[in-house]
Amino acid sequence: MKHYTQLTHEQRYQIHACMKAGWDQTEIATEIGTHKSTVSRELRRNRGARGYRPKQAHAVAMARRAAKVSTKLSPRDWTRVERLLRLDCMQPKQPKEQPKGSDPLLSHKQK
Repeated sequence: MKHYTQLTHEQRYQIHACMKAGWDQTEIATEIGTHKSTVSRELRRNRGARGYRPKQAHAVAMARRAAKVSTKLSPRDWTRVERLLRLDCMQPKQPKEQPKGSDPLLSHKQK
């Protein structure tokens, strides 16, 4: 299985140059060493009003990557979770009460 890598700035410039030369997406993919769906996705996601521009495409892709890295919990929420976990760990565990008339040494499977 191949390792996933994102397109580099240079690959985006290669895509742009190949498009200007009239190459199709399969030829571009072969040239830059990626799958043709990667080229298709790149063009679909990062094409602006004035067409595909590599500098703009790279900036948009980096912004999208940075936005995905953010955590879903705020620092305030993380602090609260950590505090509650510490409190839970410090509380002694209470044994469960046995029903009246039962023998804790006997299993429910025994007759």
